[in-house]
Parts: sequence; C-alpha cells; structure tokens
Amino acid sequence: MIVKNYFGTTADGRTVDCYTIRNSSETAVDIITYGATINSIYAADKNGVFADVLSGFDTLEGHEKYSDYQGMTVGRYANRIAGGKFSIDGVEYNVEKNEKGITCLHGGAELSTAVWKAIVIDDNSLEMSYTSPDGAKGFPGKVDFRVVFTLHEDNALKIEYYAVSDKKTVINMTNHAYFNLAGKGDILNHELMINADAYTPIDENSIPTGEIRPVEGTPFDFRQAKKIGRDIAEKDDQLAIGLGYDHNFCLNDGDGPAAVAYDPESGRMLEVFTDLCGVQLYTGNFLDGSNIGKGGNPLIKHAGFCLETQYYPNTPNMPEFPQCTVEAGKKFYTCTVFRFSVK
Repeated sequence: MIVKNYFGTTADGRTVDCYTIRNSSETAVDIITYGATINSIYAADKNGVFADVLSGFDTLEGHEKYSDYQGMTVGRYANRIAGGKFSIDGVEYNVEKNEKGITCLHGGAELSTAVWKAIVIDDNSLEMSYTSPDGAKGFPGKVDFRVVFTLHEDNALKIEYYAVSDKKTVINMTNHAYFNLAGKGDILNHELMINADAYTPIDENSIPTGEIRPVEGTPFDFRQAKKIGRDIAEKDDQLAIGLGYDHNFCLNDGDGPAAVAYDPESGRMLEVFTDLCGVQLYTGNFLDGSNIGKGGNPLIKHAGFCLETQYYPNTPNMPEFPQCTVEAGKKFYTCTVFRFSVK
C-alpha cells in the first residue's frame, strides 16, 4: 500500500510530498520528492518492535539547511571527481567544485536538491523522475533520470536507477542513506561484513590514488564480520585522512550479499545486494552533534553508516578503473537491494 502526504514547501516555494510504502509485515518506507530521498525505514527488531533505522531529519527544513545527503539520491556522479574536471573524447568538462573549492562531490548536489516527480506504479512500487538539462553543474547532456523504489514482502527495498542522455556523458548514481539498525546512539557496535578483498586508498582530498590495495592485514578487512568500531581508531594513514572509514571497497564477484550489517542488541540485520563494482563505507565521521536530527536528537559522530553502492570515485579520470561513461541514447541501469531481517 502507498499513501501520499504533504511533507513541506522548500524555501523557494516548491511543494514536497512524502510517499509511504508499507507491506503486510508493517515494514514501511517513507520517500520524499525532495532529492528522491528515503526519509525513514521502519523495521522490526527481534521482539517485533518497530523503529526507524535511518538517521536524518523530521522536517524539510532539516534536509535543506543541514543535510549531509541523508537518504538522498545522489548524482549525476556519486562521490568525487578530482579537480572538478574530466574529459570525454578529448573535450574537457569543468564541473562544479562544491567541496572545498577543489573537488566535485555528488555531482554538485543537483539530484539531491531537485524536487522529483512521483508516480505510483502499483501497491508496492514508486517511481521518481527528474530531467537534468544539458550543462547542469557543468556536465554534458540532457539526462532523463528515473529511480524506482519497490518494497517487497520479504522486507527488501529494491532501488533501480535508470538514465538516458542525449550526449555522451558520465553517470554514477547511488543512495546516501545513513543506517542505524539500533534506531538510536552510534553504530560502532554494529557488526559489518563487506565482500571485498581490496579497497581504493585516498589522498588528502579523498581522491583515490589509483592503487587497488588488499584489505588483508589492515583495518579495512571486513571479509569476516567485525564491529565497525573495532579498528576505527587504529593508527593508519588512511583512517587519519577520513577520520574513520570513508573509502570505496572493490567488491568481489558473486551472487551473495555485497555487505551484511547486524546490530546484536536489536537483532536487526541488513543485507545489501548490488550489480555494481564498488561500495563506499562512510561511518558518519564528520557529524559532530551540532545539527539536530529526528526526534530532537543531535546527529552525533558515528550516528549512522552509509553503504553507497557505486562505480569507484573519480572514475572519469582513472582509466584503469571500471568505467561509467554512457553513450548518447544508451540506457543506463543499475540495481541495489537493501533487505531487512532479524536473527
């Protein structure tokens, strides 16, 4: 069942709606048209008690003024592009440098601050669409974007990303949900597995150096489930740069989950499935409690963790990485599933 409600009006007068998708188990997902944002996910714990397992904001004002992309659809190019520039077929494109005036982060936040058009497909599927004009934030091509959210009866939230451009361009889309399976506190005691034998180290501007570094023997080894906080304070140059985990993991091939998170206290478990080659683990390192989130609670450091399925950061400038350049008229498609359960 899908129910539509008014959520708010942006500072510049755009109306924002909230669509709630609910299945027969009473698992529910709130999606707002501002940023095609997953605003809340209500999941049961081992005792059948429901809680919102996303960190974020109760109000539109929170998203507009204070958001660190909580729950938002990000693109055109998720993650970072070094120097805010790249070339396609010998033509250099200069895109918005919205991070320290140095890098382009999340496509200049275009998709995250747009108000998307919503269409209810059926009782459990919602489509969001948005057209980005040629040259938006410096990117080439007029691009028609669609994101389809489907909540299944097994408590799996499927997110499908579609795009078509009228010019050759780069596309890399993801969702920036901050998960907290306990529904409160920090996530350092959550157990996490990431099916990756390697990750991409970063420089001082959080741009991959080009190295594909094995995780073995490092704090980045999540091949066997461990507490997120176990190694996060280790003396490690990479952890120092990110103030914790803020790195892309190079996913192994296979049909199993790309990542599994588990909160021992509540018993809630999250499995992540994707057809993409990478996932960015971010552990809310730059949250400092100065912004107020849901329920009047401050967004403290490590209030949530992100598993942003993606192409690797700075791919347009790294020919050795798997590429995401899309030809004019060719359909871009990718799919990620977040499945909730208890154990």
